[in-house]
Amino acid sequence: MEFVKVARSGQIPEGYVRRFYAGELEIAVARLRGTAYATSNYCTHLDCLLSSGKLVDEGIGCSCHGSVFDLESGEPVCPPATKPIRTYPVKEEDGEIFVGVTPEDIAEGGPRRRNAVG
Repeated sequence: MEFVKVARSGQIPEGYVRRFYAGELEIAVARLRGTAYATSNYCTHLDCLLSSGKLVDEGIGCSCHGSVFDLESGEPVCPPATKPIRTYPVKEEDGEIFVGVTPEDIAEGGPRRRNAVG
């Protein structure tokens, strides 16, 4: 696993989620309760962008149909989604955010989600 710089800490204020890239891998980076999190950027329900959603107490909410995912585990905590999203380890050092990814993550993630909708 390699930690890739994806953003400056100031680009992710508290309560916000934004889209960034680790190589070709499109990810959503969010800050909730002072902690930065990184997840896949597409909802497993109908492929909507999670970076267009909002953070709620339970995690990251999809703007299309209201699914909510836990930021640590990726598990859906509010339907209609039933499959988890991917989560990635995050390190925040010297005012920069790094996301841990593997070559397989980048190859599989690409610019668009490639797993089955469910």
